[in-house]
Parts: sequence; C-alpha cells; structure tokens
Amino acid sequence: MNFGEALEELKQGNCVTRKGWNGKDQFIYLIKAQELSTGLHYGFGEYHGEPRFVDVLAIKTSKGDIQVGWLATQTDMLANDWYVVE
Repeated sequence: MNFGEALEELKQGNCVTRKGWNGKDQFIYLIKAQELSTGLHYGFGEYHGEPRFVDVLAIKTSKGDIQVGWLATQTDMLANDWYVVE
C-alpha cells in the first residue's frame, strides 16, 4: 500500500511497516493525544494556558526502543511497500 493508505491504517489503530526497511521488526504506530494526557496526567487543557498534547507517530526500532516523534522521509512517503503488521 502507499503512504496515504498506511496513514489511514495508523488512524484505525494498526501498526505499519515497510518491506524496504532493513531494520528487523521495525514498525510505526499512532499515539493518540488523549492517551498521552491520561498517561502523563497533564495536557487536558483544563487550565488557562495549559498546553494540550496532539496525536504523534512513534516507531519501535530494530533495537527494541520506542522513539516518539517519528518523521517520514521522502522515500517513505513515496513508497508503495507499506503493509499492516500482523
């Protein structure tokens, strides 16, 4: 699938990856803003001027680390080898 289709899968709560990635067991997923607010007990916007969280992409790296704030490269955005992780 293409990147647009991969984004739709992420919004549905699925994890996606690329066949073209050489890192074993890497995948990306979406962390919803509400999950961040609930988990960190902050960012609900209930106080004047309190910042709110926004949805964010994260990647599970081949080392097993979670990196929050994943950004797609141009190659990622133009690729057609995305698929849902089972």
